[in-house]
Amino acid sequence: MSAAPLVGYSSSGSEDEAEAATPTSPGAGGRPGGSRPSERFPVPESVLNMFPGLEEGPQDDSAKHGGRVRSFPHERGNWATHVYIPYAAREEFLDLLDVLLRHAQACVPRLVGMEGFHLSLSHSVVLRHHWILPFVQALKDRLAAFQRFFFTANRVKIYTNQEKTRTFVGLEVTSGHAQLLNLVSEVDRVMEEFDLTTFYQDPSFHISVAWCVGDARGQLEGQCLRELQEIVDEFEDSEVLLRVLTEQVRCKSGNKFFSMPLK
Repeated sequence: MSAAPLVGYSSSGSEDEAEAATPTSPGAGGRPGGSRPSERFPVPESVLNMFPGLEEGPQDDSAKHGGRVRSFPHERGNWATHVYIPYAAREEFLDLLDVLLRHAQACVPRLVGMEGFHLSLSHSVVLRHHWILPFVQALKDRLAAFQRFFFTANRVKIYTNQEKTRTFVGLEVTSGHAQLLNLVSEVDRVMEEFDLTTFYQDPSFHISVAWCVGDARGQLEGQCLRELQEIVDEFEDSEVLLRVLTEQVRCKSGNKFFSMPLK
């Protein structure tokens, strides 16, 4: 397999697993942006007063996050924000993950399984706390007409974050790519309205299943990767198991979660 693509994982605990990949260098097509949106979005007093106590954010402590460090430092009033599709793992999926993880740990013993699963539709970006609700409302407006759809994630692929400080084993999407691109297009429009970085032009949509600190591509690619793919291909009912119904999009901003159901 060719060299692993880079992925937009943040390095902090609060922005964990903010992921999406591109076969080339990340950031192509994304525009640099700050955290201050256009003045055409006036902030009502009710919104400004909606988050008492949120100005004081968590202190950075990489020891609490398995050695991970932030891609951007925490600043008072700034909140890491991420848009994604959640995946509720069934027991059979966890059985598959257990087999995959045990085999991958034979190649890289420090690998651990993910505690939750999702598919990213955005980078992790920074919002001022009083822009969270206007941002979420803009997302809801953009996504209101979207229908539910299925995607399949059954191709094992190895990813790193941009800094190459973490490595991920992921299940890449092989069908449903067009619908995911349509979702990203609308999410990107909201990002542009708020002067935030847009997603990759050619993302490698995937669900991460395991990770470790450091760049472990050398140990995982090649023979190990082929064997992991064989496990997926031969797992009972894997074709049905890895076909995912997309029913909602979620946004996580700081310690708040917002759900946008699809029709």
